[in-house]
Amino acid sequence: MTATFQPFLPWPFLAAFAVVALALLLLGLNKSVRGTWLRALACLALLAALANPLLLSEDREALSTVVPVIVDRSQSQETPERTATTDAALAALKDRLQRFPMIEPRIVEVRDPGTSDAPSTRLFEALTAAISDVPPARIGGAIMITDGQIHDIPGPGQQLGFDAPLHGLITGKADEFDRRIEVVRAPRFGIVNEDQELTLRVFDDGRSSGASANVTVMINGDQIATLQAVPGAETPFSFKVPRGGNNVLEFTVDGLPGEVTTANNRAIHVIEGIRENLRVLLVSGEPHGGERAWRNLLKSDAAVDLVHFTILRPPEKQDGTPINELSLIAFPTRELFVEKIEDFDLIIFDRYQHRGVLPILYYDYIAEYVRKGGALLIAAGPEHAGEDSIALTPLSSVLPAAPTGNVDEAAFYPRLSEQGKRHPVTRGLSGSGDEPPHWGRWFRSVDVDPPQGETVMTAANGKPLLVLNRAAEGRVAMLLSDQGWLWARGFESGGPHVDLYRRIAHWLMKEPELEEEALTARANGRTLEITRQTVGDAPGAATVRTPSGKTETLTLNENGPGLYRAEKRMDETGLFTVTNGDFSALVHVGAVDAPEFKAMISTTDTLKPLSERTRGLTARLDDGSGNIEIPPILPVRGTIHTTDPDRMAIRMTDETVLKGIDTLPLFAGFAGLAALLFAVSAMWWREGR
Repeated sequence: MTATFQPFLPWPFLAAFAVVALALLLLGLNKSVRGTWLRALACLALLAALANPLLLSEDREALSTVVPVIVDRSQSQETPERTATTDAALAALKDRLQRFPMIEPRIVEVRDPGTSDAPSTRLFEALTAAISDVPPARIGGAIMITDGQIHDIPGPGQQLGFDAPLHGLITGKADEFDRRIEVVRAPRFGIVNEDQELTLRVFDDGRSSGASANVTVMINGDQIATLQAVPGAETPFSFKVPRGGNNVLEFTVDGLPGEVTTANNRAIHVIEGIRENLRVLLVSGEPHGGERAWRNLLKSDAAVDLVHFTILRPPEKQDGTPINELSLIAFPTRELFVEKIEDFDLIIFDRYQHRGVLPILYYDYIAEYVRKGGALLIAAGPEHAGEDSIALTPLSSVLPAAPTGNVDEAAFYPRLSEQGKRHPVTRGLSGSGDEPPHWGRWFRSVDVDPPQGETVMTAANGKPLLVLNRAAEGRVAMLLSDQGWLWARGFESGGPHVDLYRRIAHWLMKEPELEEEALTARANGRTLEITRQTVGDAPGAATVRTPSGKTETLTLNENGPGLYRAEKRMDETGLFTVTNGDFSALVHVGAVDAPEFKAMISTTDTLKPLSERTRGLTARLDDGSGNIEIPPILPVRGTIHTTDPDRMAIRMTDETVLKGIDTLPLFAGFAGLAALLFAVSAMWWREGR
């Protein structure tokens, strides 16, 4: 209850009246006038009535004490045991807090928001957001249910924003251990077929076994090595990049019995394979218009080392010219086709026929080169149908088609076959979508028997024009016409000869992007993108295995002929395995060195210093026997001065909210009138004497 005034006249008037009354009092006392005190009492009563004193009585209601409960739902908490412990602890804590009507719990479950490529557990950001609308005096304490792996703990000089205890309830067991593997240093790019070196390390967190760990190394799905790594020590590994484009290195370390999780027992590294100076051997059987198209294409690529020979005068032409004047340099047949044939990435025979320049045995060497993984392109003209055709040499063992001896000389539009519309070499060629195709005509093609492999382009009457085939480990392509130069010259608006020739060459050299059957996966931030190439029927759905072991199915939607895609934003980060039929692909979503996977064992060490500083409690939920124990809650009035080692102290707030105010005027009504009448009557009585 408090007193206040609501004067009927302004305070300056009342002050002037008080000064006059005081002056009269002093004058009366100085003159010894009888009744001065009674007159002063009457003035005082009148002044009090004009000042209108009031008694105020406030009606207040006590406010609840806010206790935020922060629940860690990060990926390190998603093991079955920790999830069960967290759920049980949260349910028990809710039940216990409900016993205190003046405690208001605020439950906040913290998950990975998916906005960062490097996920981390940020519980204190969630705590700050949960109490942003509450005065610090109403915060009675904070409780965190977590495994202790928190990445935004305030430093020693930082404040929580409230003066109350912080309690930590730790999931997991005290004797946990976990094995993980990391790639410490590795190159992002590497030259194909040259030695590269990276460094990896195996960690045994929570246990020091001292024994070496078995690490299996795979590249592009094929096992290439097994290493023995000492936990805690760096282990170097040398390898060769097998192909151009993305190459996925996968390292898998054997798990430990009873470890927390095997989700971090695998690590990947993606290295971009770069072909250094691709070596191409181009042998032209005779000068012709299409020869320059091949030469210009290959010479325009700075990464290609081109060795080009053109047979200007066949040996059978006897005109008396000395042998040493038949060519600028001698054709080094033995050096090219015997000694250094394996140094070439691609061999092209452009309108070449067997005229004795190459010994017959050399064709067998070329066939063996293909079977061991080499690439051969035959650009055929009329000579391929003649009696000197290279299809009649031992090279025929790797060629996908044998000539019939006929050459078609009719004009035709090169068209994509049904397979060609789906094959990555010819799919989507500019102008192929129209009928007739929006490109120039050709006027000659070599007729062949039904070929092996895949016919991706056709000539007149649906006859084969471009045939692609595999021979053991190598690849062969046959372009059964020498008219491609018409596109290069712009005849009838030309055609996409550069794209076509380049794709053929890259397919022969096994570029992954041009594989007929392939499954690739890449991460764009937190979005998983899956691409499936096929020349067959729809491949069906893809199965995705997440780092936590969960599986989900994604529908592959047709994005074009022979091209199927799917994408989805992933909630988890880490190493994902994508499978479709017999194909599989690995992809790492998010940062490889994300803090969430640096350590997985639970710990009390991270929260304990902060709990002790705020006089809180950090304790494990598992008492060692598998039972979940929640420490009792101790409500405390006033400042908490000591830490209770067995109970979670909650500082109860003294804050209230004003519900209403009752006023009582002291000089209102009969009471005030009686006081005034008494003062005036006393003064009149005295004067009457």
